[in-house]
Amino acid sequence: MLKIALPNKGSLSEDAVQLIREAGYNCRRYSRELIVFDARNQVEFVFLRPRDIAIYVSKGILDMGVTGRDLTLDSGAEVVELLSLGFGRSTFCYAVPAETDLTPDQLNGRRVATSYPRLVTADLHRHGIQAEMVHLDGAVEISIRLGVADAIADVVQTGRTLQAAGLKVVGEPILQSEAVLVARRQDIEKEEPVHQFIERIRGIVVAREYVMVEYDIPETMLEMACVITPGIESPTVSPLSKKGWVAVKSMSPKNDVNQMMDRLTKIGAKGIIVTDIRTCRI
Repeated sequence: MLKIALPNKGSLSEDAVQLIREAGYNCRRYSRELIVFDARNQVEFVFLRPRDIAIYVSKGILDMGVTGRDLTLDSGAEVVELLSLGFGRSTFCYAVPAETDLTPDQLNGRRVATSYPRLVTADLHRHGIQAEMVHLDGAVEISIRLGVADAIADVVQTGRTLQAAGLKVVGEPILQSEAVLVARRQDIEKEEPVHQFIERIRGIVVAREYVMVEYDIPETMLEMACVITPGIESPTVSPLSKKGWVAVKSMSPKNDVNQMMDRLTKIGAKGIIVTDIRTCRI
């Protein structure tokens, strides 16, 4: 039986549960249960603090876990990243008072407040900088105004919280983070129950990035249309009863779909339809 850790609260938990349920597993909690057993798939889902998940996995107590890349690295746990999950994306950055010209290169001997001391210390050491870590569990952005830090290092999503606190991002990002699936060792993927779980999850993650584009096009414009919608291997092309016309079906990146439709319209495509994909294997 597989034992898989999931975050117990917050948006990371909600998105993880949604993803895994779409992959066909029962991991729904009705209250504050710490363990949910999916009898049909023989998987036990254990709900833990996101910060602790990599540690439990690294000790072999659990087979795999879903947590943030930033939390995994800051934990120092010896785990491997099996799969990026496409949600919980954020950038980990340094920030300083907006009215100053302070940069990360000038943090030597200064105080840096963060909830990720191991991650920040490692980054500063890579750049030859010795700074005093001020470890806080939350509300890091207020620490400068309260006089306990000269700069902060924190997760940034929209940047609005920093702006409200009178701060600005400086320097290169420390890390690009997102939700990831981690395990103790890479070769766990060879085990059949694990392989099946990963393939199901990957099918949902990939499907969220693509749509199915279908349209009719004159045969004379088919080559150009296939350049616009090349598909994964190649588009599916079928003859229409209308002489000189074909139907094309192609799996295409979701982010490009509106520009794709504009280009197809310009070369004479008709009946362009775009549909979501629930899951896939490619």
